[in-house]
Amino acid sequence: MDERLRRRIMMFYLAGVINTFLGLYVLVEGPGFLERDTVTWLALFFLAFAGVDFWFPYAMKKKWQEDQARRAAGNR
Repeated sequence: MDERLRRRIMMFYLAGVINTFLGLYVLVEGPGFLERDTVTWLALFFLAFAGVDFWFPYAMKKKWQEDQARRAAGNR
């Protein structure tokens, strides 16, 4: 796998961990100083982006594998 692609995938995973942490932090600590609706929307925002951050590397790997298979089939 290309090193740039591997680095990009790792950055998405790191962003997913950070967004998950922030979403859980808002859920745990937010009700003390924010309204309930605000806490809910902020947590959903962070957790939704965490989901995207974990899904996107999967899609990138899948596309890379399909491209590699297509190249291998074209070389035969």
